[in-house]
Amino acid sequence: MSATVRVPMVERLAYAVFFVMAAACLVMPSSVARGAEQQTLEIASKTGVHILSVELAVTDEERARGLMFRRSLPESYGMLFDFKRDQEVTMWMRNTYVSLDMIFIQSDGRIRHIAENTETLSDKIIPSGGPVRAVLEVAAGTARKLGIEPGDRVASPILRR
Repeated sequence: MSATVRVPMVERLAYAVFFVMAAACLVMPSSVARGAEQQTLEIASKTGVHILSVELAVTDEERARGLMFRRSLPESYGMLFDFKRDQEVTMWMRNTYVSLDMIFIQSDGRIRHIAENTETLSDKIIPSGGPVRAVLEVAAGTARKLGIEPGDRVASPILRR
């Protein structure tokens, strides 16, 4: 004798939603899966205004992890580290598999310094070159490709205008 078990439609739908969400968390960058805030920012350079989508790293934990363990970084995408006030900042590439351009930004939005094509998986210290409020990390080559240079302006909700 065999028995047929009928699963109500609502229960099947709930299982389907659960599995889709679980799969999405597996393929999303880890900080996005944790719910990191995202926003857009604009960089005004001699070549025009460039719009990027960025994850915000505002807590000590988010800033410490940064883009570690990522295997790729989409074009026009990055991470913005907010240090809350202008200060000397140092960065590194420990456990970071993707070469980056690091754009050091003062609280007035002016770019102070750019470290291009950083060395992956390195503990080498990368200094800001003076007090900065934020650091924008983007895929290596982005600054050169977009013509971004020190002195250019970044517009973001975290920066004063």
